[in-house]
Amino acid sequence: MIPPSSRSTVPSPGRLGLVEASAPANLSLLGWTDEDSTELLWSLSRSPDADLALRTLARLAEDLGDNWSDLDARLRTDKSLRGRMFALAGSSSALGDHLVSEPEKWRLLTTCTESLPTADELRDSMLASVGAVAETGDDALGQVFRAELTGPKAIIALRTAYRDHLMILAAADLAATVENEPVVPYEVVGRQLSDLADAALTAALSVAVTVTFPDGPCSVRLAVIAMGKCGAQELNYVSDVDVVFVAEPSNSLATRIAGEMMRIGSSAFFEVDAALRPEGKQGELVRTLDSHLAYYQRWAKTWEFQALLKARAMTGDAELGQAYVDAVTPMVWVASEREDFVPEVQAMRRRVEEMVPAELREREIKLGRGSLRDVEFAVQLLQLVHGRADDSLHERGTVAALSALATGGYIGRDDAANLTASYEFLRLIEHRLQLQKLQRTHLLPPDDDDEAMRWLARAAHMRPDGNHDATGVLRQEIRRNAQRIRRLHARLFYRPLLESVARLDSDSLRLSSDSAIRQLSALGYSAPQNALGHLSALVGMGARKGRIQSLLLPTLLEWLGDTPDPDAGLLAYRRLSEEVAEQSWFLRLVRDEGPVAQRLMQVLGSSEYLRGVLVNAPEVIRLFADGSTGPKLLDVDPTETYGAILKSSARYDDPVRAVAAARSLRRYELARVASADILGLLEVPEVCRALSSVWAAVINAALDAAVRASVAERGGTAPASIAIIGMGRLGGGELGYGSDADVLFVCEPAEGADDSDAVKWANAIADRVRKLLGSPSQDPPLEVDTGLRPEGRNGPVVRTLSAYDAYYSQWAQPWEVQALLRAHQVAGDQDLGIRFLLMADRIRYPEGGVSEDAVREIRRIKARVDAERLPKGADPKTHTKLGRGGLADVEWTVQLLQLRHAHRIPALHNTSTLECLDAIGAAELMSPGDVDLLRQAWLTATKARNALVLVRGKPTDQLPAPGKVLSAVAQVAGWPSGDAGEFLDNYLRVTRRAKAVVERAFGS
Repeated sequence: MIPPSSRSTVPSPGRLGLVEASAPANLSLLGWTDEDSTELLWSLSRSPDADLALRTLARLAEDLGDNWSDLDARLRTDKSLRGRMFALAGSSSALGDHLVSEPEKWRLLTTCTESLPTADELRDSMLASVGAVAETGDDALGQVFRAELTGPKAIIALRTAYRDHLMILAAADLAATVENEPVVPYEVVGRQLSDLADAALTAALSVAVTVTFPDGPCSVRLAVIAMGKCGAQELNYVSDVDVVFVAEPSNSLATRIAGEMMRIGSSAFFEVDAALRPEGKQGELVRTLDSHLAYYQRWAKTWEFQALLKARAMTGDAELGQAYVDAVTPMVWVASEREDFVPEVQAMRRRVEEMVPAELREREIKLGRGSLRDVEFAVQLLQLVHGRADDSLHERGTVAALSALATGGYIGRDDAANLTASYEFLRLIEHRLQLQKLQRTHLLPPDDDDEAMRWLARAAHMRPDGNHDATGVLRQEIRRNAQRIRRLHARLFYRPLLESVARLDSDSLRLSSDSAIRQLSALGYSAPQNALGHLSALVGMGARKGRIQSLLLPTLLEWLGDTPDPDAGLLAYRRLSEEVAEQSWFLRLVRDEGPVAQRLMQVLGSSEYLRGVLVNAPEVIRLFADGSTGPKLLDVDPTETYGAILKSSARYDDPVRAVAAARSLRRYELARVASADILGLLEVPEVCRALSSVWAAVINAALDAAVRASVAERGGTAPASIAIIGMGRLGGGELGYGSDADVLFVCEPAEGADDSDAVKWANAIADRVRKLLGSPSQDPPLEVDTGLRPEGRNGPVVRTLSAYDAYYSQWAQPWEVQALLRAHQVAGDQDLGIRFLLMADRIRYPEGGVSEDAVREIRRIKARVDAERLPKGADPKTHTKLGRGGLADVEWTVQLLQLRHAHRIPALHNTSTLECLDAIGAAELMSPGDVDLLRQAWLTATKARNALVLVRGKPTDQLPAPGKVLSAVAQVAGWPSGDAGEFLDNYLRVTRRAKAVVERAFGS
């Protein structure tokens, strides 16, 4: 469409993208300098290389002379012709030269308006170029053609006819870059080029037959088998055509025909290569069918069967050619049973990669990283693995095979679609690169060659996207597609255990034990025999489920191999698969949702804690997928979960069922939080807050259920209100996975109720809450600890608010005052809880701060804790709670400063260690460096402690000695590279520096 501002003015050469000095003269030669030519000029400006197109058109006009007016008139009125002509002239200097060599051939570009020639039309045209006709007579063998032309004349005629058809196809393929013409699909282009190659070699064969048998009928049956891209009917514009010859008889005459055909074809069209024949270039050029079969049965390598996957009878004796294909095809589909099948294929892939110099790998779109060959190898390997049992995979073409693999459930539909899109994109780029000079190339221009990249972008029909020009869009698309292929190729090809899936037992299609055990051992599976049993169970889950598992397992096992405990992870995956066997969503989610499978394997192979939880809460796995804003694991609001737990439990009158409902949602939330933690999606404070919130909700639900049940049993009203005060890490909102819930129970008798009866009832409720929460289950334990109550374990579990007030006012020990620093209302009667906290404020934040005697007592207790509380055999340097610079050190330091300064610094009226550290820093009670050291120590120790529980599945505070468990802790703690040595060194360094700060604080 002509820009409105340009319709009344002839655009200047510069505005048209013409930079050559000859452009004005060439425009004048064409007569395109007036306003009537404006539309032509804007079309010309859209050509991939407007200067090249203009030069070619000027040469064409000179050679046409007076006949130029016919073409000029057509170009002004026929947009389809204009699109084909300008796109071709600006994309391919070689085809532009071909057009100019016989200028009247511009009329050929008007013949492909509605459709491209059929395979039969191409064959007839190529045969006609050398005057070839079918042999007739009683001695004629099959359909043999004899040519009228031979020698150099035949080669010239064949080359000209071939280039004519190549030009017609290229013009149709490129037209959409200039005008609004239909885009010719990749598969159509590939098939058309393959049909043209078939037709061209049919004509070349006719010349070879005539040369070999000049005086009589051909006495040899010769079939030409197409291999590689031509066999798959996905040929490039410029490519070798791989062939294999089959003859009856295989004699010198048959060899001469084959040799002549190759010579003629290589001279006229493209390189004809027979290196894929048995024994390669050292083998006989022509063999009988029986000789071929004998070789493949006894001597062929795996790569030769991979090559045969694309074998197709292309020309010559059709019956013999089809007999060859029919005979070798069954061998292809049992190749995966061969010894060392996968290692051979992988070794071949590595050899191909090593052929490309390192400096060119990012530019090489055929053999580099994230290249066309990555897709083709992966697809062929999966075809070979699964094709024995599934005939639907017997496809020659890469795109068709990808579609069949997706339909059969061997590849996720999204993976197949993405691979197809990336493959077709790179093939398009390859075609454009080759068309430019009709040279066999797969190398992108250097990234700093802006001119070449600009031409390629326009030839590939890239358009600016608002953020980048066409060249920028091209660079972005090349990078994106290569990265996508690399990622998907790793999932589809480099599967360390694919051999065990490929080596199918002839009878039961089960995994081959020996190869599976070898591979599993190499991957770090310490019990490969058990792992093999899990694999066998998984692939034996039924026809469809087993087939999908066979697809998934190689990738899953690869990912599991990168986790701390792949054996346990595989067992957990089996248990999970069996648990949800009747739910179709699970395998579909794992197969189709990109990140789910990898995240699930990372979790299962890392955490004993999560293995059991996920089996009992499999619905959480749905959250492993990505939503619109990122991982769905982060889409859950802990506040909403808190409310859901209370609502769920409130539906039941039976307190056991009510707490079971609360436990179920707690299990779900624990699985979500722990999964997000292992995957590195949550920071330490977020984990602690979420765990504290779910603990508080379950305590609230249990208290509510116990009270409701008791009131129903009594047939009246509650004789007291009850509040539960969180202490320790629960009060601070800093619970870890292995933490108990430290609480105080406070009650207030109802109006008119007897105090002793009310307290007795409240004690019964507290006891019931503890039993409900502490009852055995498959979930992580729910231990409620009342050891921080006044007088410790010797004091009553429940007191009235006034009793607490009286005790703390008269008898509170320094450690009890210190414990109140983390008191926070978490459950029950909120008003009562708040009144308790207001009472506690007078005790924990006294006017003038705590006495010096109290400070000395706290220091004495701290020294005693350091000396006596550490468990026997524990390493004081690596005990995360009580060790040097560990959690207790940091928390006691913060609490000491609170006791001394909170009366004058309201920001220290806080139960959170980290928030108090912020306040300490703001008030300059410590240097910023010391505050940061304490913060880092607390975060490091908490992260390590949580990781310990996640790895071992039970509460523990001691970091293990260097070894497998410490490596697992390092990996779960998110240490870069999972290096256990570096993780431990960092832990020791951080806690040692923090300990120095603690000693200064307690020694001052």
